[in-house]
Amino acid sequence: MPAEIDFCNASELLPLVMSAVRARGDRLEVLVLDLTSTSFMDSQGIRLINDIRQGLRPGARVRLVARPDGVTGRVLELTGMRRDVPVYDNLPEALAS
Repeated sequence: MPAEIDFCNASELLPLVMSAVRARGDRLEVLVLDLTSTSFMDSQGIRLINDIRQGLRPGARVRLVARPDGVTGRVLELTGMRRDVPVYDNLPEALAS
């Protein structure tokens, strides 16, 4: 994911992610979004994650990776996203889940 997710680029990211999802077809069980390089995210980033979740086939799950001490991790916590989507500190943990 990019360094910033906000009003300027969130709407462009959804078709890119969903294109990759569709390419996997019914084989996609878990989608991991790596936000460790994302240093800024506002409410549009949360909306993007929710739109991605809604676009997945039934039974497919989303996992997020975010630095616990970063802005993105804080936004995920303040918005309650951590309650709805598992958030991991690093990519290997997310992939192993």
